Amino acid sequence: MKQSPVINQSQLKKLLNSTKMTKHRGRNRLIVCLSYYAGLRACEIAGLCVNNVCDVDGNIKETVILKSNQTKGHKTQSVYLSDALRGEIKEYISQNPKLLKTPTAPLIQSQKGGGFSSQTIQNLFKILYKSVGLDDCSSHGGRRFFITHLSELGVSVRVIQELARHSSLATTQRYIDVSPVKLKNAVNLVTL
Repeated sequence: MKQSPVINQSQLKKLLNSTKMTKHRGRNRLIVCLSYYAGLRACEIAGLCVNNVCDVDGNIKETVILKSNQTKGHKTQSVYLSDALRGEIKEYISQNPKLLKTPTAPLIQSQKGGGFSSQTIQNLFKILYKSVGLDDCSSHGGRRFFITHLSELGVSVRVIQELARHSSLATTQRYIDVSPVKLKNAVNLVTL
């Protein structure tokens, strides 16, 4: 099966900017951020509830605990949120304060107030990618970006495995993108 390509920072910026052109820009931006900055799968984004990410006072958590029914592997898992992503969530909640009144409601809601399905998240990603000319990308592209970017920053593959919530190190390694540019940059690190 062909993997979604890993986009670069410039393409990610275009993708995030494309959410501004959508009717539900805050919600759509948060969906992209959850994928790209936490490595969440479409099913995990769809499964998030308000109380997964914040307390009743609106304080954003540093760690999200996903219950077994919210994950691909049907195991309870922890997702660590960066300060930047916590800021995105805080902004989204502040734009949608009624979410705090129903803590068990879906974090990502349709315009009718219901939750999204994994397929709906995947379809939204296709629309957003197409709007910026990234037709080969899929909802899993954010996850690959997250994992590859951590690798490029020198984070240990074992740490990345934990952050990606993979049971196998081999699975994590398959996500890391290797390109001719990255290979060239790597050999240029070795000096005489």
